[in-house]
Amino acid sequence: MGAGGAAGVAGLAWGGGFGRLWSAAVVSRFGDALRGTALPLLAHAVTADPLLIALVTACGFAPWLVFGLLGGAVADRVDQRRAMWAVDLLRGLLMGGFAVAVAAGAAGIGLLLALAFALTTLQTLFDNAATALLPAVVPREALATANARLMTGQEVVGRFVGGPVAPVLIGVSVALPFVADAATYLIAAALVASLRTGAPPRPPAPSGRTLRREIAQGVRALWGDRVLRGCCLSVALGNVGIGALIAELVVIVKDWLGAGDFGYVAVTTGYGAGTVLGGLLAGRVIAAVGGQLRTLLWAGVVQTAVLVVFGTVRALWPAALALGLFGFAGTVWNVLETTVVQQRAPEAMLGRISSAFRTISVAGTPVGALLGGGAAVVCGPNSPALVAAALLGAGAVVLIPVVRGGDSTSSDRGQIPHTAP
Repeated sequence: MGAGGAAGVAGLAWGGGFGRLWSAAVVSRFGDALRGTALPLLAHAVTADPLLIALVTACGFAPWLVFGLLGGAVADRVDQRRAMWAVDLLRGLLMGGFAVAVAAGAAGIGLLLALAFALTTLQTLFDNAATALLPAVVPREALATANARLMTGQEVVGRFVGGPVAPVLIGVSVALPFVADAATYLIAAALVASLRTGAPPRPPAPSGRTLRREIAQGVRALWGDRVLRGCCLSVALGNVGIGALIAELVVIVKDWLGAGDFGYVAVTTGYGAGTVLGGLLAGRVIAAVGGQLRTLLWAGVVQTAVLVVFGTVRALWPAALALGLFGFAGTVWNVLETTVVQQRAPEAMLGRISSAFRTISVAGTPVGALLGGGAAVVCGPNSPALVAAALLGAGAVVLIPVVRGGDSTSSDRGQIPHTAP
């Protein structure tokens, strides 16, 4: 790490703005983990209809396709800090009201569907505002480290703290996880509200300014930058494969590996450990490989290779190790993907560009889930892993011309106006 990088990392003082932002993200992720465990269980208790239970998950995903671009445009218009704490305050109140309904036995399936849709709709604004706010809190040269620390903290508390605690709270009261989730939203809102980032810079608003026009500008800006375009297409292809893998993971482990419940826990634990390790070592991996775009390509190649192993070696422990490496490379990829967007996008358009990137990249996930299910039926229970490997490999191929064009994150911006860091 050079002197500039060291200085940037030194800017991540825990007593400053980044420490509060990190704490807010981790506290909120803890609440999300509680709700993510309790809500499907509640849905199963409310109805035995598999389609209605699946709709709860779908309602927690659909708003990104409907409102993701709008959330990015709004995030570019407003003070991101205020938007974030206001959204968390509203989500805390919604979750508190839902907890009261659960305690009173009045939470029907319709309320669960409405809650899942409302929370994710608000999340489209919150997440895009958070992506745009981070460069105002930490030095640009420290963004990769900041993103790694954020993702690692969230993964640790969500997978290894929130997940195990949720059944304990449910055992005390079915409403208790939702009460705790409401509290985490309110705590996170207070932490974000305490940030002092100053008013965000805004260029003069042009005449005829509309949200539709601003959304279109964000999409054009994303497509006009060769690096962001290549990364987005690569992620979009990969997410189709990941959708296939996630949808049929339990089938691969239990029906093909014959590993049972213990095997499923072993594989998912291996994945979780890999994601945490990837977050801790992301900076060292980038330095060792030599460049952000090269590291993205490396991560895609590793994920492809380990999925081939996962889909061909019929033994539990190699499968657990493969998923651990998959999680490791995936976290390195996620850190770099977010960082590259933050570094290349102009400040005034960061919300719109990041929302366009997310919307395009996640659109194929449900398609992948259907593809994985069909592959398992036609070609056997291990085939979704091989389908995912093929799609992630295709995503890596898309990155090759981007890497050959150079690994700079501050040049070759196409038609995107650049604001100095």
